[in-house]
Amino acid sequence: MNNIIKLLFLLLITSHSLFGALTATVDSKTIELGEMVTYSLNISGEKIKRPNIQRLCNSDVLSTSSQTNMQIINGNTSKSYTLSYKFLPQKSCKIEPVEVEVDGKKELSSEIDIEVKPVSGAKDLDFALTLSSDKKELYVGEIFDVTLTFKQKNDVGAVDSEFTPPELKGLWVKKESEPQRYKDDKHTVTKVVYRVAAQRAGELKITKAQMKIASRNSRENGWGAWIPTLKWKTYFSNELNLDVKPLPSGVDLVGSFTINATLQKKEIKANEALNVIVEVQGEGNLEDIKSFKQNVDGAAVFDEKIVINGAKLTQKIAFVAERDFVVPAFSLSYFDTKTKEIKTISTKEIPIIVKNSKAAEELVVKKNSIDEGVEIKTKSSDECDKLNYILIFVFGLIIGVLAMFFKNKIKFKNSKKSDFTNDQKTLLMKLLPYKEDLEVKEIIEGLEGKIYSNLEINLDKKVLKKIKNRYKID
Repeated sequence: MNNIIKLLFLLLITSHSLFGALTATVDSKTIELGEMVTYSLNISGEKIKRPNIQRLCNSDVLSTSSQTNMQIINGNTSKSYTLSYKFLPQKSCKIEPVEVEVDGKKELSSEIDIEVKPVSGAKDLDFALTLSSDKKELYVGEIFDVTLTFKQKNDVGAVDSEFTPPELKGLWVKKESEPQRYKDDKHTVTKVVYRVAAQRAGELKITKAQMKIASRNSRENGWGAWIPTLKWKTYFSNELNLDVKPLPSGVDLVGSFTINATLQKKEIKANEALNVIVEVQGEGNLEDIKSFKQNVDGAAVFDEKIVINGAKLTQKIAFVAERDFVVPAFSLSYFDTKTKEIKTISTKEIPIIVKNSKAAEELVVKKNSIDEGVEIKTKSSDECDKLNYILIFVFGLIIGVLAMFFKNKIKFKNSKKSDFTNDQKTLLMKLLPYKEDLEVKEIIEGLEGKIYSNLEINLDKKVLKKIKNRYKID
């Protein structure tokens, strides 16, 4: 009996010296893409300094766990530790040796090779994830669709799932559809469509999407009983490579568009606002279109913010004038991807008649002339007649000056009054660009009530004067 005990003790010492204080193991050295690997460090010793392991095989560590074991043999206590790290390798790799300090000594584990096999295309998978695109070669700003398709067998269930979308670096996502689900004979299919546009030229890559699936599993515990567990597996989609070309010089729009300008009437009253609606429709980078506002001789022009709704762009532009004018043509240049050429589309000029328009002031040159038929008196004429002419001239000059003074004073009062009455529409147009100001908004509502609804509304002249000074409105 004593010999048997000695033999077992000898085997224990031999085993310890064979495996050392630190050994590294994995639950599987050959896996299929998407399967998780558990890397374990088995450490024997009283005191250990745990290593800080963040990555293994160029993959992030997803979770960690530890276990402490104690053994008492003939009154002697020994400790061992098991440190476990789960990670998801995406290609074959090598786990480099890890250094651990055990009882004051530095121990080094052995390296381990991991083989990652691709998922067989012929294999009928329980789950499948794919990426597809309607274009592989395109231009900067050109819109295209990227479709993500997830298939699940009808007779296969999932306890839980985690989805990681693909990275769309260098692409602008214009719209993401709601998931579309349907069933066929074997699968439940879910599709999501990303409507995107390239932001820069060059080679762009859409990375793999990931779907992590948890399914029911079981394992045997230390007592030989089977206990239920969850087994996680990650399914990867394919990658997409895009070749994005720059647009020709002189254009920053790409697609296919139409343009139209509409207005309610072509005859307006002086200082009445004329609203013109500019509409652009089509497939392309509408968000890069700038304001259509232009300078127009003889008219004040005000533009509102551009509004984009789906494949339609709208902008309202207001014109205010005292005389006849012409609404200019609105044009747009873009690169047509179908014909591979630059196209320019344009509206037509629209002449506008302004009723009660003020005529342009003519320059009148007064000439002091002497009728050649009138006899010119010589210096020898009577001095009294000469004095009378002088007095009449001076008297007439005084009357003229007084008349001009009173005329200008009356004109000034009338013009001052018209700022609040006759020119209310002009004032309204000048205030519209500042309608975000609450005080301005209140004045605008009052003016609209007086002009269009004939309401008796008294405007606060002090507030109006303050607003004019604030925004330097004449």
